[in-house]
Amino acid sequence: MDRTSTPEPSSLSPKSLRTVAVIGLGTMGTGIAEVLTLAGREVVGVDVSDAAALRAGAALEAATARAVERGRITEPERRAALARFRTATDLTAVADADLVIEVVPEDYDLKHEVFTALDAVVRPDAILATGTNALSVTRLAADSARPERVLGLHFFNPAPAMKLVEIVSSVLTDPGAVAAVTELAHELGKEPVAVGDRPGFVADGLLFGYLNQAAAMYEARYATREDIDAAMRLGCGLPMGPLALLDLIGVDTARTVLEAMYAASRDRLHAPAPILGQLAAAGLTGRKAGRGFYTYEAPGSSAIVPDALTPPPPAARAGGRVVDRVGVVGSGTMASGIAEVFAKVGLPVVLVARTPEKAEAAKGRIAKSLARAVDKGRLTAEERDAALAAVTPAGSLDALTEVDLAVEAVAEDLDVKRELFAALDKVVKPGAVLATTTSSLPVVAIARATSRPGDVVGMHFFNPAPAMKLVEVVRTVLTADDVHATVRAVCALIRKHPVDCGDRAGFIVNALLFPYLNNAVKMVQEHYASLDEIDAAMRLGGGYPMGPFELLDVVGLDVSLAIEKVLHREFRDPGLAPAPLLEHLVAAGCLGRKTGRGFREYAKA
Repeated sequence: MDRTSTPEPSSLSPKSLRTVAVIGLGTMGTGIAEVLTLAGREVVGVDVSDAAALRAGAALEAATARAVERGRITEPERRAALARFRTATDLTAVADADLVIEVVPEDYDLKHEVFTALDAVVRPDAILATGTNALSVTRLAADSARPERVLGLHFFNPAPAMKLVEIVSSVLTDPGAVAAVTELAHELGKEPVAVGDRPGFVADGLLFGYLNQAAAMYEARYATREDIDAAMRLGCGLPMGPLALLDLIGVDTARTVLEAMYAASRDRLHAPAPILGQLAAAGLTGRKAGRGFYTYEAPGSSAIVPDALTPPPPAARAGGRVVDRVGVVGSGTMASGIAEVFAKVGLPVVLVARTPEKAEAAKGRIAKSLARAVDKGRLTAEERDAALAAVTPAGSLDALTEVDLAVEAVAEDLDVKRELFAALDKVVKPGAVLATTTSSLPVVAIARATSRPGDVVGMHFFNPAPAMKLVEVVRTVLTADDVHATVRAVCALIRKHPVDCGDRAGFIVNALLFPYLNNAVKMVQEHYASLDEIDAAMRLGGGYPMGPFELLDVVGLDVSLAIEKVLHREFRDPGLAPAPLLEHLVAAGCLGRKTGRGFREYAKA
């Protein structure tokens, strides 16, 4: 939360806000009106367009009908809710409102016009809220005749489904107004997070930087739009890929938010990617226009249709080399998980560790994992036995002489990997594919340790390998076409989704994920919001499976710092410099769950 000074509390106390006006009946305004109406509030929806008012009424009728069908409300409750909603095209209709929520388009002059008009209409004790996610709440408040009653009330789309509401105070806001709106948010079944006034607040402040980097990655032709989106959905568990999300938000809206963020931060990561301006200028603003990064069935539709940029189906791709036998080098969790993935589809696997004992221990982990799969009904006992029988543990690289694909999963250290690949070069038969699972090191540097760099490719699995569907396929400038095709075919065989990446730091997922995590650390470091507020904002407002600090503690702060240093060194962008707080925690040995303490403390196992 912003720690700047606030006014002394007035005599205003939290109260029940019974009559609420919503100004602007687009998608967000209509959704907010639905939430309020179903929660028993009298709602006045105002829009200059009669058509928008009619659409809002129809949307509320349809939404409440679905709620009855699903057993969430009764038919009498539905009729009562509809009776509580009325629309108007004139602001005088909000004269008796306890709370007015403005959600007109994200344009300061337009919002200023609305707030100025409201000063002459509403009661002196009414609270005025702006739904902005980018513009200055303080500036809107300062221009109002009642700045102490102005605050931000930022719902997330779709408002009926998303739990997060950011409540934004300026230095002028009366704490009583904040308390009243916070009480309302709880009564609506939402999770309010109190934040200070800065562009993007918490959730969008983290989200839009990530979206901007994804747009820049696509603009640079580093990866296709489909691969970028699939990578973030499958590699991070996100509900939508970043480019599809930009189309949903609106390319023009995203650019407006980023412009405001950049004006405040001067961080190049917030400077809107040129493609956002180009698409917006062309009217290709996303779903609402029927075309943005993707092409849609019709304006407003969510159905993506093929266009000139849609990649050909996998069957149209060139063939590769035959892979009948696989070798996996390593004895850790990732190595045993990758070996299990291959074994479950019937491929014989040689699992090599530094000693026979370590190899047997790794096979033991596979046995336990397979047993759990049987217990959960994911495998039969026969399938478990067949998979385990397909794994041959070995304590020497000499066991890999006849494999067609050798996958390295050893420590994330360039010298260690180069030494291993030099040894594989001498042992593995000619024509075999050599793959590294590195998540951050240059694949070409590893390939150059061999006499056959054309046979070397990156094959970045995600942890836990048996469960995670994504594999980043990293081809270097030296990787042969048939080697690339072979790895993609192998991914299909083991039921993984391959995405193509160039050989640069972070590939797709880490290059987009870790700057977002780093920016979350900076928010805490600057005392803008707490760990819990930020984690809640991203889970509830962004649909993330874990908040950034939960994820950092799971990944390991030392691992995270190492990846962020690699990204900073590769791209030389000051905004990618690791947050000092992260460096200090690592220096103190607070590495996350594995040490019992990271950003949070954990009970010892």
